[in-house]
Amino acid sequence: MKLKKFGGTEKKVYDIVKPITDELGYFLWDVSYVKEGAMWYLRIFIDCDEGITIEDCEIVNAPVDQALDEADPIPQQYMLEVGSAGLERELLREEHFEVCMGDKVRIRLIRSVDGEKEICAYLRGADKNELTVADDDGNERVIKLEDIAFVKLWFDFE
Repeated sequence: MKLKKFGGTEKKVYDIVKPITDELGYFLWDVSYVKEGAMWYLRIFIDCDEGITIEDCEIVNAPVDQALDEADPIPQQYMLEVGSAGLERELLREEHFEVCMGDKVRIRLIRSVDGEKEICAYLRGADKNELTVADDDGNERVIKLEDIAFVKLWFDFE
């Protein structure tokens, strides 16, 4: 199950970087390759149970940079950035939904469903066609993936 389609470059980089992050004890959350203005950015998002620090990003950056230089999967010049997936990270891959089961998520819908365009609820289940979520009272509902714009972890800052 994927909510996001990954381009060929992102897939190649993911395959190069994943063994490195695994060996270093980090979870590779996502790879993003985007053009902003005149510059291309390759962003590697990592996570671990203790949270991510700047030092963690530096630890991952050096071997990833070396591996990418050796494999040379990207023909044009780009800026490499390694960072945290963030508290309110987007869930994009099957493994994201697995590790976030039971967590509160914010779901933005493409179009209103039962008068709602956004839902905050606890993730109870996920498959290739739908998500099952429950509200604070435990009432469950099923949402089709085709109706979802994005799913992000929800963190109540209050």
